[in-house]
Amino acid sequence: MNIVGVYSIKGGVGKTAAAVNLAYLAAAGGARTLIWDLDPQAAATFYLRVKPQVKGGGKSLARGHADLDDLVKATDFPRLDLLPGDFSMRNMDLLLEDAKRPTRQLLRLLRPLAEEYDIVFLDCPPSISLLSENVFRAADLLLVPTVPATLSVRTLDQLMVFLEDYGHARDLRVAPFFSMVDPQMPLQTGVMERVARRYPQTLVNAIPLAAELEYMGVHRLPLPAYAPICPATAAYVALWAEVQAKIGPGARS
Repeated sequence: MNIVGVYSIKGGVGKTAAAVNLAYLAAAGGARTLIWDLDPQAAATFYLRVKPQVKGGGKSLARGHADLDDLVKATDFPRLDLLPGDFSMRNMDLLLEDAKRPTRQLLRLLRPLAEEYDIVFLDCPPSISLLSENVFRAADLLLVPTVPATLSVRTLDQLMVFLEDYGHARDLRVAPFFSMVDPQMPLQTGVMERVARRYPQTLVNAIPLAAELEYMGVHRLPLPAYAPICPATAAYVALWAEVQAKIGPGARS
């Protein structure tokens, strides 16, 4: 089972859209796929038309009193399941502090699902926190959507420094990718070139700024499900192929 975190310190960079669309493409390609909505805003849960409620809330998860198998919900799409988020997740950091080995709780919870799923996507809230450290411990690959603009790139730099300073960089593969790219803004090209030089692991395929993506909230569907032929869908297909090549067949034990 491969675990892919989709994470950014900064909000509004297309993180949840990427998690949902990549998970949909993984399932459509035949992979048994789970997306875990860790964000208290529960946007991935909303997109996939699942009720945003976890029995026992974040407290039962953080303290190890819940079996993830009992909380997983089917979506409208074959091979794509969801562990829904809800507003109780806002207190996850406080709850994790009381758990044994608090930075390893997510990985411990996910291990029993290894025989059921080929890939798990973690849709993460935008913060540096105990929950995000759990994601860093659990993930085989961390995808970091980055808008080619000053503030978004600054948070990417902050993340890379944090991972290095706290030792996470030794085991975690980090793959930034560009999101919300506007071809009518030449300044973005220079930013993308500088980031790619600084971080050679940056993925080649980028997601464009597209009106079709805004309609995910209207249709409550992954983009390829309602707009299979559009540049943004093609970009996600190409990005997913690149992610597949990165994760390979194995996962961290």
